[in-house]
Amino acid sequence: MAEGFARILGDGKISVTSSGLESSKVHPTAIQVMSEIGIDITNQTSKPLSDFNAEDYDAVISLCGCGVNLPSEWVLREVFEDWQLDDPDGQPIEIFHRVRDEVKERVVKLVESLTGETVNLTSI
Repeated sequence: MAEGFARILGDGKISVTSSGLESSKVHPTAIQVMSEIGIDITNQTSKPLSDFNAEDYDAVISLCGCGVNLPSEWVLREVFEDWQLDDPDGQPIEIFHRVRDEVKERVVKLVESLTGETVNLTSI
């Protein structure tokens, strides 16, 4: 969800890559709740962190408190944030909606802090 918001909000301003400690696909319910607001994340995937070099990134965002498991070179980037969000996996759709909205708010603030521009996103 964060990648989907960042691609829309940061279009032409930032470059976005999704990674995880392991590769993974997007949760079907995440796809559903993002499509409800007009953002298609069906083709997104998360590649393993080992495929990337920390030095290539200015900002690293960790979701659901996973930052404690990251190698130090990732945590020491210019911008590092460990977003303490509930993991909606296995939860009712209402939790996905809440987490989606929290992710949106955080991505708005992140893009604004990285670009110095006000960012607005409404239902698309």
